[in-house]
Amino acid sequence: MASLSKFGRTALVSAALLLTVATGACSRPATQSTADSAGSGPLRIAVGIDASYAPFFVADQEGMFDAAGLDVELVQFGRGGEAVDALSTGQVQIAGSSDTTTIAQLRQNPSLRAMYSYEASGDYIKVVLRNGVDSPAAIKKMGIVPGLSQISTDKYLAANSIAPGSVEMISATPTDMPALLSRGDIDGFVLWEPWPATALDQGTGHVVAVTGDYGWFYHHWAITTAPWLSANEETARTVAKVLDEATRKVESDPGVAASATKAAVNVSEDQTIAAVDEIDFAVVNLEAADVESAQSIVDFYKSIGVLSDQPDLESAMLLDWYKDGAQ
Repeated sequence: MASLSKFGRTALVSAALLLTVATGACSRPATQSTADSAGSGPLRIAVGIDASYAPFFVADQEGMFDAAGLDVELVQFGRGGEAVDALSTGQVQIAGSSDTTTIAQLRQNPSLRAMYSYEASGDYIKVVLRNGVDSPAAIKKMGIVPGLSQISTDKYLAANSIAPGSVEMISATPTDMPALLSRGDIDGFVLWEPWPATALDQGTGHVVAVTGDYGWFYHHWAITTAPWLSANEETARTVAKVLDEATRKVESDPGVAASATKAAVNVSEDQTIAAVDEIDFAVVNLEAADVESAQSIVDFYKSIGVLSDQPDLESAMLLDWYKDGAQ
């Protein structure tokens, strides 16, 4: 429902490289082998553990996947990079992932394919500073999660004319950030909910901005791999139809989204209702403007050494895929 428009470095490089090697440390582990999930059994979809994945939880809890003839298992991961890794190794067949995380992984897996966007926001990701740190100029250390949090932090500092090398970047998991903030190990972080709310509840931090304040809007893509999509395109399009219906339900009835998200990942209903107000949930085709936005992410990763070669965005991003086949 949110209003939306398009849109030292050495430490950052080390942090970002963690994204490409993360395994399942924060995931809720799979119950089937890679071989089994790749060839038989349920369709396994990787999701996160926060309210931004509400459409998946609603589709699961409300029986929408079942009604569409799909046997779906949602597999939860604490970090987007882990979900993309699971996709690359065949543990899952579809994943919900931010555009920044997906693009970083193209170096390791050029067969990744983004089919469509299912959410976007400039309000859901928030800049939290420790109490007593009242301006960007006072920041000495920032906590980052490689990927979306990392680039959102970089853009915040740049928007406030903070030299990149003047702030130390501390890489950690989202769940670590409130504790690091309370101990004074970091001066702030840029993350999605519920971690900003957790810091506020602890009384150790305050929100000073959302990413839209400095012109940065994230997107979540539904992604898969080219080999799986080639063999299962009808199934992929059915999932898109279900998510289309689920995003509409989330927008029209936040209470249903709140109940489903609490049941799936134990996020409070109030947090999910607030998230629905901050996120635009909708299944939308990728278009040429999205490629331009993705290129800005590539340029960032090149600037910190995570990407050395230009990825093939035109192959990775399936423009107008959903409109052509599912609507």
